[in-house]
Amino acid sequence: MRSRLTAPVAVLALLAAAALGACSGDDSVGEVPAPAPSRASTASGGTASGSTASGSTEPSPSPAPRNTDVPGLAVEVVTGGLQHGWDIGFLPDGKVLVTERPGRISLVSGLRKGAARSTVRADLSDLFVQSEGGLMGMVVHPDFATSREFTTCQTHQEGGDPEDIRLVTWRLADDERSAQRVKTLLSGLPISTGRHSGCRPEIAADGALLVGTGDTAQGNIPQDRTILGGKVLRLDLKTGDPLPDNPFASSSNRRERYVLSYGHRNVQGVAVQPGTGAVYTAEHGPTFNDEVNRIRAGANYGWDPSQGGTVGGYDESVPMTDRTRFPDAVPAIWQSGKTTQAVCAAEFLEGSQWGGLEGALVVTALKGAKLLLLTLAPDGTLAKVAVPKATNGPYGRLRAARMGPDGALYVTTTNGDDDKLLRVSPKP
Repeated sequence: MRSRLTAPVAVLALLAAAALGACSGDDSVGEVPAPAPSRASTASGGTASGSTASGSTEPSPSPAPRNTDVPGLAVEVVTGGLQHGWDIGFLPDGKVLVTERPGRISLVSGLRKGAARSTVRADLSDLFVQSEGGLMGMVVHPDFATSREFTTCQTHQEGGDPEDIRLVTWRLADDERSAQRVKTLLSGLPISTGRHSGCRPEIAADGALLVGTGDTAQGNIPQDRTILGGKVLRLDLKTGDPLPDNPFASSSNRRERYVLSYGHRNVQGVAVQPGTGAVYTAEHGPTFNDEVNRIRAGANYGWDPSQGGTVGGYDESVPMTDRTRFPDAVPAIWQSGKTTQAVCAAEFLEGSQWGGLEGALVVTALKGAKLLLLTLAPDGTLAKVAVPKATNGPYGRLRAARMGPDGALYVTTTNGDDDKLLRVSPKP
């Protein structure tokens, strides 16, 4: 009997080790892209004549400076039983909403260990759940105390077929047991198989709604400003209208008027820097160079898998920021380098309790299974990167990251089975 069981047990052990390895972190801190060349050193006209992205030579990056002076972090499991927790929203009564990609909204009863999870009843029958699509990002409205409203980003289907990605505003019932759909705030974001669906909303310093979107793995979309994928959008949270001071507000095409920036691949993190209002995004690379970008109004971030419309399909060999084809493209402030971490959410640490990490930009990693803490210089460039040991691997894939009202950072796991809401705080 023992000899018959030996092989299966060994196989199971190997499979378990492989699964753990797939979710284990590493201490890679990535790279700093080379600065943009001066205009005098680039060809005039904005596009490198006759060049193709796949044949271009990009400036050499440098290793990101490592921050070795990192205070210890305490990690507490607030609750489990989640399914691919995608985003987090804090309510005035101390409870928490969590969106879950397969199509569920959970209510967590508190912010500390032992909190209970319950399901908020909501009609999500039109949700298209496939690949990376489903119920994704969420923002709780600033006036929630009176309006009880929150907005989600979700993939939409008609008759079982994917129709679009849209922003939907909901109202939470007074008893918090159900949510009713108030309206579709914005529809018409592109969709394909569910791949590269984005979709992260965030409230800007001026109250505008920012939305990071994905290119849905369609090559022409990132550079086409009349299509809402592969962009950062800026709109009115209440009406869903494009804001009149957007960079392309005078365009005759209504969709272009929503665009704050373009040339993105798959933006899944949007963060607003306290004090400055500067907007930073986290963006998935193909098999290389995930990026963190500082957003400039009207700017092109250089992703073009159609190579200027010269190739069909979706060419993922092109640079994430193709400065040969687009000399004015804005370089990232950080990139992952030759491998990807599959970066996701982005959030700034606030409060003196964080010590030397106060003001750092936290970026979660799915494949990398860790938190990256980016300290920024006063001019917005990267100063150094830390990888805290406490969150480097043991919790698997990390997705959402939001600062809580108690000054702690809240993070979700997305491993697919009994996912967690984590509370991360500096050790005393």
